[in-house]
Amino acid sequence: MVKMNLFYLFIRKIKYPSVCRLGILFFLFFYFSPHTLVAQYNFRRLPYPDSIPKYNYRDTAVKKRFGRAVLLLSATEVLPWTFDRFVTGAAWSKISFKTVGSNTKPSSWFWDNDDFLTNQFGHPSHGSIFFNSFRSNGYSFWQSAPATFAGSYIWETFGESQAPSINDFINTGFGGSILGEFTHRFANKIINNHSRGLKRQANEVLALLINPANGLNRIIDGKWGKVSVNPVEKDTTKVYVEFDAGMRRFSVNNRDGSFSWYGRFKLLYGSPYENYRSPFSFISINTEFGKSIKSNVNLISVYGSLAGFWVQYTDQTQQMALLTANYDYINNDAFFYSSENIKLNLFSKFKLSRKIKLNTTFGTGPIILAAIPDPYLKLDRHYDYCWGAGLNAGAMISLNDRFFYGINYRGGWFKTYSGNSSDNFLHTVTSELGFKIIKGYSISAEPGYFDLLGHYKHYPGYDKTYPYLRISVRFNKLL
Repeated sequence: MVKMNLFYLFIRKIKYPSVCRLGILFFLFFYFSPHTLVAQYNFRRLPYPDSIPKYNYRDTAVKKRFGRAVLLLSATEVLPWTFDRFVTGAAWSKISFKTVGSNTKPSSWFWDNDDFLTNQFGHPSHGSIFFNSFRSNGYSFWQSAPATFAGSYIWETFGESQAPSINDFINTGFGGSILGEFTHRFANKIINNHSRGLKRQANEVLALLINPANGLNRIIDGKWGKVSVNPVEKDTTKVYVEFDAGMRRFSVNNRDGSFSWYGRFKLLYGSPYENYRSPFSFISINTEFGKSIKSNVNLISVYGSLAGFWVQYTDQTQQMALLTANYDYINNDAFFYSSENIKLNLFSKFKLSRKIKLNTTFGTGPIILAAIPDPYLKLDRHYDYCWGAGLNAGAMISLNDRFFYGINYRGGWFKTYSGNSSDNFLHTVTSELGFKIIKGYSISAEPGYFDLLGHYKHYPGYDKTYPYLRISVRFNKLL
């Protein structure tokens, strides 16, 4: 279904190359395996697992406020519907008792045909506000996730005249919970209750844009700009950030495209080896943006830990098994893809010598929902909805903390839910060579490719390869 809240509509209307769009959407990130960030995270001897201190951050900093949470969720439903009904005059917003009665029937649910951006990013972004209506009012991650699905159900059945959409329900609920927990933690991380002046106000505004529900609560509670002496509310989790700027080129079946500028922002919140029993204590966020015909924001990913346990722990080797919930979105001139999945990952660190360190990852798990390109689909959308299974593996070696080389693989098998009956295989191979010039600055080159192999029941199969090359200057910092 077409679901545009004010936030999403505003994003779509901002024209390239406005940096405002990127500032507001700090929770946009790209497809890039989390092990790449972990590999560039400073190797250090970790404390014995049971001695790891808890973060100086309370998961729920306020008492549970059910009434306010419901009020905020209701506002998140009513305000965008009011805008679309009385300002834009959207046909789907013209609801009635008849449409509601029809939509509440289980037989009314179907797979919709809306465009890729609306379905795969617009709905998860709206769901993140549903999620934070409860998350910012004292509820945990696991308690807030059901509210996200409830908000999606209410919108699909009561907020639109069209039949409720299965894919919207999943994208809003699952994707919204992942984006919502990230925005919850990131907004709280930005706010420093001990700061004052213009910087404090700027941080409050940025946090409000990232997490509107939390910002509104701060205004209601009188916390906006107020100096606090309570250190428990300050999130002291370590954050590692990277920013790349350079040139890139995408190709299709060895037909080279032209080089154009791009930027990439990566953020690593926490560590997979610490506080692993707390959901989303480790988060990997990546985004890529640049010159493109289709979209200025080309690649997005958010990976958040759910639970973990130690596999091996010695002075030379640390291995952690971590269950993660993952959201991926790719939309560039050559290729598009999106998925929501769960994986069990094995993160490993090996200290081979004083100067040589090796990081590896391996992960596999079910793909709950994926959008896969379909050249034969004769609908408004040009992709199939699928389920399947995914696999990833990678390694990164560093020499004297100056030279880095990594190679990564991600693959998936996909079976059609909605669209042309097919089996698809997606393979992605990337490698990266980096050299640290001075502290905080390095140069890197990253060749790689996507390969999509499709087998259709009623159409000829196809095999398309999408090579690419990125060359960049990188700035990184541990906050």
